[in-house]
Amino acid sequence: MRLSTEETVQRYGDRLFRIAFNICRNPADADDVVQDTFIKYHSSKKEFDDETNLKAWLIRVTINRAKDITLSFWRKHKETLEEYVETLVFEEPEDSRLFEAVMQLPQKYRIAIHLYYYEGYSVREIADILKKRENTVKSQLGRGRMLLKEMLKEEWDNES
Repeated sequence: MRLSTEETVQRYGDRLFRIAFNICRNPADADDVVQDTFIKYHSSKKEFDDETNLKAWLIRVTINRAKDITLSFWRKHKETLEEYVETLVFEEPEDSRLFEAVMQLPQKYRIAIHLYYYEGYSVREIADILKKRENTVKSQLGRGRMLLKEMLKEEWDNES
């Protein structure tokens, strides 16, 4: 199975951007990651068994490229998380705080939380995408939830 590059961009562009931004924390870098992912897809001519495999491959390439950029020395045009959050529109004020808390998590927890809650993947699917054991993903989700609970509880206690 192989979709045209244009169709792939339309179907997965926004999702890949969210994943890339989750790792890079910078819209310009996230755009670069997504563009690199689609260039790799276009040039690879790889055939996929089904759409699930295609989506997993795209996410894996996006995560790997985003990690490369995050670790690179050359990261200009940086926008702070606070600046970016101000441009987002949330339905509820609590959604904004939750997003900020998720973005403050260590990367390994943040990726697992994002794929599980924002993208709707199961633990098994996340394990396949990240090339990790299911128990590792479960641990990362559990630890990420505990950190979020602590961060949000502290804020709740401070407001009381």
